Amino acid sequence: MIRAVAAALLVVTCGAARVAGQQAPGAFDHAKHAKLFPSCTSCHAGAAQAGRALWPDSGGCASCHDGRIQKRVAWQVPESLRTNLRFDHLVHLAKSQAPLRPAAAAAASCLDCHTAAGAAWMAVQPPVVARCFSCHKLGPDHLAAPDTACATCHLPLNRATRLTRADIAAIDTPPSHRVPAFMAAGNVGHGALAKVPGGGIAASCATCHARDFCLTCHVDAPEQPTVQALAQDARATAIPVRLAAPPSHAVPDFLERHGGRVRAEQRQCATCHTQESCLACHAGTPRVAAALFARSPERGPGAVIVRRPPMSHGARFTEQHAGLASARSATCAGCHVRADCLACHRPTAASGPGYHPAGFLARHPVAAYARETSCNDCHNNGSFCVTCHAASGLVARGPLGTSGYHDANQFFLLGHGQTARQNLESCIGCHVERDCVGCHGSFGGRRFDPHGPGFDAARLRRKNPQMCTACHGTNIPQ
Repeated sequence: MIRAVAAALLVVTCGAARVAGQQAPGAFDHAKHAKLFPSCTSCHAGAAQAGRALWPDSGGCASCHDGRIQKRVAWQVPESLRTNLRFDHLVHLAKSQAPLRPAAAAAASCLDCHTAAGAAWMAVQPPVVARCFSCHKLGPDHLAAPDTACATCHLPLNRATRLTRADIAAIDTPPSHRVPAFMAAGNVGHGALAKVPGGGIAASCATCHARDFCLTCHVDAPEQPTVQALAQDARATAIPVRLAAPPSHAVPDFLERHGGRVRAEQRQCATCHTQESCLACHAGTPRVAAALFARSPERGPGAVIVRRPPMSHGARFTEQHAGLASARSATCAGCHVRADCLACHRPTAASGPGYHPAGFLARHPVAAYARETSCNDCHNNGSFCVTCHAASGLVARGPLGTSGYHDANQFFLLGHGQTARQNLESCIGCHVERDCVGCHGSFGGRRFDPHGPGFDAARLRRKNPQMCTACHGTNIPQ
């Protein structure tokens, strides 16, 4: 559940006198001084006069607290208020008590906000929030106020610079964010509520949120004007949020059918999914994620996918998968790559149990020649095969046709062309093109024609001209 908020935050630190070595901030006794001050502005002149300080200076306290009349005190101006209130004492004074004289107006206005109803003079307390709601015609639960009212009293989060992450994390969730449809897409959810004409964002959203908060879910943030309208502020991530899968992802056959939905609603998927989230499963078919955005700092992680086997991979699947893999290799390739197979099969390839049956080593030349399977899928002929053959003494000791690797067949030279055409894969395990060109070249060597009878040069040149460059270079005969 996303704990998104558009709530008001009021964190007030009361002014205080610090009695030398003893009293802590907040210990000033207003009631005890009630007879000394006829108005609040005697100490808090800045509440009624532009350019004056809101807090009293230490000199005013020392006129009485000089060590003879009263014990000395060390006045310390309180730390700046940690608040996001958009509040100006002078503006409120002018609007609330305009017909009164300035002194009377200031006193009356202070009592309105800093004392409870019917309280005695100087029974001061932090602002009575209920009075604010009454003046601004809001209900007792101001979190339930219309979103349009937030900016009346509150600054955007990025301008409330004194709020800490703890302050922001303590903001409560308004009722409008708890309805099931709030996180829905389209014209009913939070995205629609956040938009304003011209591509901006509602002031109520900016009160508690910044772009960093949206990046938790929105991979497509750079393409969303509403998200880009928010300022960046890392403190916004103090509000806990978790990207949850929508109800459509909970249906039993979603994994089997999601490919079709992705093709039909690709833009919608790109809201939460990056290429990396798809490739967590589709390692063998990276093309399926080509249309999505790659993960980057300005996009955020998006949906983090944990790969899990489909329903077809039951308890005995390991024993049955060989036949299924042979019959439907394209299906397996949707999620698996060769390395997945080699992790199990390569360590025991030459001695069972493994991919090859027991005793396969004795008959593997015939299997390779007949291409019962593709050896190159798992083996590198140039290293894997040659290493084993060299250890067994099966290595070439001279040119072809004298005393070399193919000595077992006395007339191999005469039939090697047909062998190469039947299974060129076995030849390239040891040979490269220059080995053939030494004899089958138009210039030099033994000058055997490599083309054979009935060779259609024009046809092969149209089909794959690159093959011609192996011998002719760029000067392909016309």
